Amino acid sequence: MNALPSLTSDEARTRAALLSVERYDIEVDLTGLADGNVLRAVSRIEFSSRDVGASTFVDCAADVVSATLNGRSLTGVAIGGARIQLDSLQERNTLVVESVQSSTEQGTGVHRSVDATDNEVYVWTSFEPDEARRAWACFDQPDLKAPFAFTVTAPVNWRVVSNSDSPQSEDLGESRRWVFPETPPLSTYVPVINAGPFHEIRSSRDGFDLGLLSRRSLATFLDRDAEELFGLTTAGLAFFGERFALAFPQRSYDQVFVPDMGGAMENYGCVTYSDAFIYRRDPSPSERELRAEVLLHEMAHMWFGDIVTMRWWDDLWLNEAFAEWASHWAAEAATEFTDAWASFLADRKAGAYQVDRGPTSHPIRQPAPSVAVATAGFDQITYIKGASVLKQLVAYVGEPCFVEGLRSYFAAHAWGNATLADLISHLAGASRRDLTTWTKGWLETAGPDTLALEAAEGSDLVLRATGPDGTPARPHRLDVGVYDQQGDALVRRDLLEVRVDGEAAALPELGDEATLVLINDNDLTFATVRPDESVTRQLLAHAAALPTGTSRAVAMSTLWDLVVTAELPAARFVECSTGVVVSEPVEPLIEPFLRHTLQAAELWAPADLRDTLLHSIAEACLHVVEHGGARRLVALRALARSAVTEDHFTALHEGADGDIDLQWRTLTRLAALGRMEREAVDDVRSRDRDPDAWVRALGVEAAQPDPAAKESVWRAAMEEHKVPVGSLFALAAAFWQPSQADVLAPFSDRYLAALPGLAGAGMIPAMAKASAMYPIVAGTDFIDRVAAVASSSVVSPVVANRVLERTELLRSMVAARNLAESP
Repeated sequence: MNALPSLTSDEARTRAALLSVERYDIEVDLTGLADGNVLRAVSRIEFSSRDVGASTFVDCAADVVSATLNGRSLTGVAIGGARIQLDSLQERNTLVVESVQSSTEQGTGVHRSVDATDNEVYVWTSFEPDEARRAWACFDQPDLKAPFAFTVTAPVNWRVVSNSDSPQSEDLGESRRWVFPETPPLSTYVPVINAGPFHEIRSSRDGFDLGLLSRRSLATFLDRDAEELFGLTTAGLAFFGERFALAFPQRSYDQVFVPDMGGAMENYGCVTYSDAFIYRRDPSPSERELRAEVLLHEMAHMWFGDIVTMRWWDDLWLNEAFAEWASHWAAEAATEFTDAWASFLADRKAGAYQVDRGPTSHPIRQPAPSVAVATAGFDQITYIKGASVLKQLVAYVGEPCFVEGLRSYFAAHAWGNATLADLISHLAGASRRDLTTWTKGWLETAGPDTLALEAAEGSDLVLRATGPDGTPARPHRLDVGVYDQQGDALVRRDLLEVRVDGEAAALPELGDEATLVLINDNDLTFATVRPDESVTRQLLAHAAALPTGTSRAVAMSTLWDLVVTAELPAARFVECSTGVVVSEPVEPLIEPFLRHTLQAAELWAPADLRDTLLHSIAEACLHVVEHGGARRLVALRALARSAVTEDHFTALHEGADGDIDLQWRTLTRLAALGRMEREAVDDVRSRDRDPDAWVRALGVEAAQPDPAAKESVWRAAMEEHKVPVGSLFALAAAFWQPSQADVLAPFSDRYLAALPGLAGAGMIPAMAKASAMYPIVAGTDFIDRVAAVASSSVVSPVVANRVLERTELLRSMVAARNLAESP
């Protein structure tokens, strides 16, 4: 599918100044998708023009069958380039466009998926940022909001769900017509239609009619998790409704898990998720926590994005950063996942620091001259740094003032559009603070600040903040923990609340010499920490002894950042981290700690140390396994990635008895070591109830040090587009084995050749393939070549950013390996 022309911000402003959209009535015929790829739509748009006689255009990236404006047929040159020209506008206008979309198998905008286990067909739409035009004619920009009323004709055995509740349905024989009430005013990217022979579970909770839907082949797994999902949904709706002083406005709230999707989409009242979130095995504590956070993230979008929408994509962070922040805020306050912020730090925040130092760094709020450029902003700066900065703002103004500001913001802008200035005005009013300096420093400046302790006169200490690239440091409100050793534990003697409103802040007299002074304890701000050599030694020696999950995550993230910047050999990090993992009591933290530990051994340490470090990780995992509980599951999975001896594999085989997932992981590790067991693969696949078990078998194939196997997997993932987006990263981890550089060398060129065409598959698949299938085990000669291709005009911005991020990561890995080899 070719890339479409991209709406510019100038065009959007001009169109928004001219038009007011009153409503959409859209008839959709899905019957052609039962055994084909054709979606038919008739879009009727009522809109007014502020300038009689003016001209504009409507977006439509489907084949136009007919189009009439105020009863006048539009033909010929008026239609083309994914737009329909609209001339001689009246004060009030009616546009009717009949269109056909025949590319639904491409998964862009409208997706048709066939479940290989039973050949059932499922259809789902996902329109962010500007893919609604692929389904029907619309004014596809966020600030032209209007009610949508859908009439959907589908095969008679299909269930259809959309944004509004209580649809009326009529049996038409071989088909059924669904008529949905109109929605509140919505931007064009959040309406949705999901259809298919779904397995559906419904529950009435606190006045809401909650629905969970999935393909039938996942019914057993959805049934298993339904109560947990309903509980999280109920808690989230209650929490956000109370905190924002605005209850979710309609009774129904559906959550639909669909195949072949990456991530999730915040469609109003009908959220769509990748069905990878319906776990096919017992989920680990970290996986359960992640799913809860994604559920709460998409729910928060009902307010941040759906009810109040950014005016243009330069304020994308108003949607995504707020939803990411709110998901962790709600998780800790309203669910069992009370260490959600610690997990956020241990896992995702480290990646944001890396990106923010690299070539793709940008201010959280950045100009978006076109939608194509805006798509590059769906990244870790917008999401992860953005959420971190909001956490800092909450600390800076205080949570009561922050919540008061949000309540007035929603009250003032509900069902409309807002900008950064609008939000800051409400927060400044509630907190009675001038936030001009805060806004400029945190939202309009790229790169992280650096924090370090320095000795002042006498025994005093100064906390110094340094801005990126010589810019002034931002204002920071953070905590500094002072710890003493008592036996094997560290006890916090004091927690210093520190404000840095310039280059430095003096700390109060600490008294007796402390064992450890921990900067950014409680992780309230976004800044890299540079400990001196003595503090680094204390962190390495005592990280496991710190008393809270957050303090341990602060210590480990500080050390990991030193590895990433080639200031600490990876082997020393592994030694420290294995000690932390063995004793870590907060279960959701074990998995991210182990993930970084394994990455350090596999990719950041010199090749000649890899097996030695993996052996030490495997031994630590065996120690955790002996103690049982949920930690045992996580440790066994890490053991399946680090096993190097027959004793390790014996333990794996014993632990995998009855655990299909662990059997797959063990077979993948054996294949990576050149010990492919085809009969065992066939046996496990025959017993696996997961309808996507073929992807696990493909992962075993991918892990082999065999050129033919690599070729087969590459074609399936990159050329035939068979692999679900949600499975790409796991497959890529099996494919790019660090010990197989020679076998993998040809695929670096294959990757370069694929880059120009990735954007045609849509934003999310393009981002996933550019990131997951990046040759992370390539040599230094690849770095300049891939950077040159990514910087060329033939690669779209969203793909280029992902490639440059991964390239900077590879560059950092090479530097870290050289550090470890130096005397």
